[in-house]
Amino acid sequence: MSVARVTEITASSKKSFQDAIEKGISRAAKTLKNVQGAWIQEQKVVVEDGQIAAYRVNKKVTFILTD
Repeated sequence: MSVARVTEITASSKKSFQDAIEKGISRAAKTLKNVQGAWIQEQKVVVEDGQIAAYRVNKKVTFILTD
């Protein structure tokens, strides 16, 4: 039997939502072991001077706890 934990993280990118998702998962995998999946909870943009300055995603990352 395995036990999982879910943690919420936010990532940002100047390029796209996809880039923010990939950066967030990549960074989470450096700290959390056994990352199994993620749920993209929210997407939003930061607007400066009428232009999109950043893409942000809030996600819940699931990882399996080890003994």
